[in-house]
This record gives sequence, structure tokens and C-alpha cells, in this order.
Amino acid sequence: MEDVPALDEPLKKALGPATAKVMAEALDLHTVGDLLHHYPRRYAERGELTTLADLPLDEHVTVVAQVADARVLTFNGSKGRGQRLEVTITDGSGRVQLVFFGKGVHKPHKDLLPGTRAMFAGKASLFNRRLQLAHPSYELLRGDADEAVDTWAGALIPIYPATAKLESWKIAKAVDAVLPGAVDAVDPLPPALREGRGLAELPDALRMIHRPRTKADVAAARERLKWDEAFVLQVALARRRHADTQLPAVARRPAPDGILDAFDAKLPFTLTDGQTKVSQEIFDDLATEHPMHRLLQGEVGSGKTMVALRAMLAVVDSGGQAAMLAPTEVLAQQHHRSVTEMMGELAEGGMLGGADRATKVVLLTGSMGAAARRQALLDLVTGEAGIVIGTHALIEDKVQFHDLGLVVVDEQHRFGVEQRDALRGKGKQPPHLLVMTATPIPRTVAMTVFGDLETSVLDQLPAGRSPIASHVVPAADKPHFLARAWERVREEVGNGHQAYVVCPRIGDEEDQKKKAKASPEDEAEKRPPLAVLDVAEKLGAGPLAGLRIAVLHGRMHPDDKDDVMRRFAAGELDVLVATTVIEVGVNVPNATAMVIMDADRFGVSQLHQLRGRVGRGSAPGLCLLVSEMPEASPARQRLNAVATTLDGFELSRIDLEQRREGDVLGQAQSGVRSSLRVLAVIEDEEVIAAAREEATALVLADPGLDAHPGLRTALDALLSEEREEYLEKG
Repeated sequence: MEDVPALDEPLKKALGPATAKVMAEALDLHTVGDLLHHYPRRYAERGELTTLADLPLDEHVTVVAQVADARVLTFNGSKGRGQRLEVTITDGSGRVQLVFFGKGVHKPHKDLLPGTRAMFAGKASLFNRRLQLAHPSYELLRGDADEAVDTWAGALIPIYPATAKLESWKIAKAVDAVLPGAVDAVDPLPPALREGRGLAELPDALRMIHRPRTKADVAAARERLKWDEAFVLQVALARRRHADTQLPAVARRPAPDGILDAFDAKLPFTLTDGQTKVSQEIFDDLATEHPMHRLLQGEVGSGKTMVALRAMLAVVDSGGQAAMLAPTEVLAQQHHRSVTEMMGELAEGGMLGGADRATKVVLLTGSMGAAARRQALLDLVTGEAGIVIGTHALIEDKVQFHDLGLVVVDEQHRFGVEQRDALRGKGKQPPHLLVMTATPIPRTVAMTVFGDLETSVLDQLPAGRSPIASHVVPAADKPHFLARAWERVREEVGNGHQAYVVCPRIGDEEDQKKKAKASPEDEAEKRPPLAVLDVAEKLGAGPLAGLRIAVLHGRMHPDDKDDVMRRFAAGELDVLVATTVIEVGVNVPNATAMVIMDADRFGVSQLHQLRGRVGRGSAPGLCLLVSEMPEASPARQRLNAVATTLDGFELSRIDLEQRREGDVLGQAQSGVRSSLRVLAVIEDEEVIAAAREEATALVLADPGLDAHPGLRTALDALLSEEREEYLEKG
């Protein structure tokens, strides 16, 4: 009997150094186990051909098709190098031309006779408006019964995620060589769970996913392997949640008649039911002696800042300090301005006219002058400042706190793990953590990406918020619609309101350098995205002449940015032409209209964020999405989705379905390939929810996983050192 390769055996030993080298370089596969978990992307059926009609352009594709005809063309009146072989293949849905040149024509000319069936792999491109694969690799599918059984096991031919260096059939042959090793696969699922849910055993699932005989085999294998991914991931997160409950933290309870009560008493409006409920969840967490880990998510404009501020005031009441981390200087300044305005004299601690229970609210950003920075650092270390709002400048070593009790991270996805970790390390004991995101996240994503956090959702808008009407403006098909858009902006300004115009790029020297690198063909084929500086100039000289227009973008000096935002907020400007620096947190209730140029160049969630900057006062909001894309294009369909719903949770589902999830564990931050292979975060909602329940119960009963060695092994494989750090830091 042949030796069965162990799962941790290097591919170098199992397949030989040459194949192992290509596997490592092309697909980052190093062991027998890695290769067994490189699953087929889809399956081609022997009796049914793939659809050539739907081949994606400029992508490496694998197709199964039949040769319709083949002919050799000779050019330059010579033989050898002057030959071209053209082979037409068909699958009933469409025809594709294969082209071979020069000396490479002889072998395919012998192999690819009309009627021959084969697998072809190459990059699909257009030539003379016809779809073609130039010099594709191919593997003949002979009708030879023995070979069919030996090589392909059944009627379904696995098509693997492949690269130009490593075709699908070469991966299939390598899998054949190591597949016997699946018998030793250690099962991470507890037997009771597996049997209770009627799932296949792991060695069987691996055999069925790679060499299925029927579609039912594929379905059973996928269901089992989805459970592996969901369950192991949820166990990792459940252990993290459990470990957090074991850490010590200072309980932070608001003092009676303290700054929180004084703040609530002067509020000119009533909190929404949602704000009251979520605040109570946060206060309950803050009162415990282990660190709060809570995600606060909500619709654009649902009042998250108010909830976060009340949490910070509760901590100040208890004698601690609170830090709010914002991703940009514009947003940090905006938060600082709105917090000090909301607090009034309560933010004037130690100043003449400050209230008895007042504290200091300081701003700390990288571009502050030396004197202001020195004073802010002094206020933090002495405890004079109860609240600090800043950018990543808060993380620097020089920044010391008197008693950091709460960290609020705004727009979580913009911060790396190390940054959050550095800030959390500044407390005497681990501070409580409140993560805010203005991008509503589908429940399943929250359970996977933020599975270690308890989640609070704000889904109602405060009273007095106005509805936002959204429309797509098809600039290419109907130019008069764009002219009407500018008229609408003038009408809003005429009624005493203000407007934003958003563009995808700035249009300064940096852009010019990029433009210089682009070839003339690129420029002709693809118009560069519209730029803030160009659009502002054209609007000022044309359709919006006479209005007070200013620009705002990320490469301006921070003082200039702050000055523009201040003037816009004060109503001294009519139109702000900006990049996405206004995407989150900017709050100017008098701004009622927004025109987004080249809207198809932005993501769904980003458009929803941007739109949330208008309709923040009592007057209705208007958002116009300008696009030159044709009506039938996916980009226009995406814009139509944004225009027809204001429900951020629904839009985030659409966004995720279009983009597909990245690495759910480490997102882009861990630098390792996706841990999800068969689990799709949106489609597999039920599996993820069930796996979370099972994982929580198991970790509660056995936090060290002592009774589950197979699960421990799977966790170790999932949590490479980098990911372990990611989970440790959160």
C-alpha cells in the first residue's frame, strides 16, 4: 500500500520541488492540507458545456468546449514563423476563437481536430470585436473510459481557481496525488454537533468536494465545509468575548446630579426611544468590572454622536477620561466643534463662566501648533480635560492620560488594529471600548467581522429630520437633465439653503503626474474622473456664476480646511465643492442639496454616507447622482438601488453582494488571504447564526477547548500568528 501523505507534509515532498514552487508562488499553497482546502470554484459537466457567451474579459478563464473548425493561415509567404492557427470552439451558447502563432501551431494543429472536446485556459480578450483566447493551454478530454474514471472520477469536472502559471487541470492532478491524505483530516466539529445536524464527516466532505460523482455530493460537501468555516471562526470570536469578561476594568457609573444629568437637563429636544435604549445598554456595560466591547451602528444621521457623548460624560462623572478617535482632521475638528456646542458651558471647565460640574474638551491633531499641543497634553496628563477628541495623533507615545476610562472609535474600518491597541494600552486598566460605524452592517457581517463585540443598533432618525429625495441624472443620455440639476442648486440657494458638489478626485499636481503616466489610448478610451478644482472653476464661470463657491479636499492645509468648514457652517458660503472628506460626521443642517459627479465611481455605502450630509435640518434634502454610464450597465443599476432606498442596512447588503467579502477575520489588515472559502457572509446567514450559538455554548462549557483537540488544531491553523494578534488586540 502506498504511503498516505500527512496533511502537514510539505508539497515539496508530496509533489516534487518544481510543482511545489509553482503552487507556493501562484496560490500560496505550501502543505498537503493547504491544497486539500483549495476547493474547485465550479464544476463543468461532461454532458453539458460551459457558457462561452458569458466569458469575462481580461480574466484568466477555464472553459470546456468542442472544436468546431481549425485552419492554418500562412502570412508573409513563409513557413514556420509566418503561420497562425485559428481554432473555433463552441458550446452551443457562443463561439470563441483560439489563436496560436509561429512554431507553437504544430502540436495544437494535430490535437485540436473538429469534434474534439477539451478544457482550455487563457485570458479572454477582444480582437476585431471577436472574443478570443491567445495561446491558451489545453487538456484533451478523451472519451476513453479508463482515463475518464481514473483522472476525473465522475461526470463532474472540477474547475479550480487557477492562474496563468498553473492551469486548473494541473491543480486537479496535484489534488489526485494528495487526496488519499484526506483520510487523516482532523475533524474540528464535535461529534454531537456533526451528527445532530446530519453533516458529512470531514474526510468524506473533502473527497466529495474535489471528486464529486453527483451534484448531491457537491451540496453535501459544501454544507459540511461551510459549517467548518463558520464554527471555527465563531469559536475564535467566542473565546475572545469570554477572555474579555475575565479582564479587570474600573466600573464607571455616572454620579447623581453630575455632568451627565446637567447635560440632559439642558437638551433642547427629547432623545429618540432608540437613543435611550442604546444609551442604557452602554451604561449597563460601563457599570461592570470588565471592559465593555460594544459596536454602535446606525443609520446616517441617527444620532450616534449624541449617544457616544452621553457615554463619555458618564465616564467623566465617575472620575475618568474619555477619548474619541476620528479618522481625519476634518472629522476630528467637526466632532470637537459639535461636542463643545452641545455641551455649552459644561465644556468650559476651569474657565470663567464654566459651569460647576464642567470639564475641558480638548482637540489633539497632528497639525496643531506647538503651544496648543503642549497645553492639550498637559490637560490630559493632569486630568483637567475629561474628554479628548483627536486623530491618530492621540496614539503617540508622548500622549499620557490621567485615568483613561473609555475609548470611542469612530469609523472603525479606517483604523488598523495596532492603532486601536496602542490607545487601549494608555489606560491604567483596560478601558471600555465603544466602536461606532456610520455604515450600517448586515447582521451576519456584524456577527463575523465584529463577532467579539456586543452590537447596538440605532435605526430611527431623530424628530425634525427630513426625508431625502434621490435621483439619477443620466448626463450622457440626457445632458439637459444636468443643466436642470444646476438650476435646482440655484433654487435651493435662492431659498436661503446651501449645497455640496462631490467629485472623485482633487485635480492638482498629484493628479497631473498620474495623468502624465497614462497612455494616450487610456485617455481616449476612459475619461479621467471629474476633479474638484476643475468642476469648481467651471461652475463658478458657468451655471453657478455669482454664487459663493469654495473647495475642500484632503491635501489642503488643515487651517484652510477648518476655515472653509467654519464658513460653510456659518452660512457664509453657498456651495462647497469637495472630495469625500465630507463623507462622515460633517453636520450643516442648512445644506439641503448634494450633486455627486461621476457617482458610479463611488461604492454603495459611500454614496449612502455622502447623501446623509443633507436633509439634516427641517427642510427636505435632495441628492442627485450624476453618471455618464449607459442605462443597462451594472454601475447604473447600483445607482438606481441607492436612489430607490434610504435603508442603509438594505444598501449594505447590496454592496456586499456586489463586492464579496474580504478576509472576514483580519479584513485587509492581516495581510493574509481570505479565511473564507465556501462561506458567503450574506447567503449563509442561518449557518453563521447557528454556528455562533453552538460556539458560545461550547466555549462557556470548555473555555480552554480541552475536550476538543480537533477544534484546537483547526483554530491554530486559522489563527496564524498575525491573526492571533488581530484577535488579541481587537
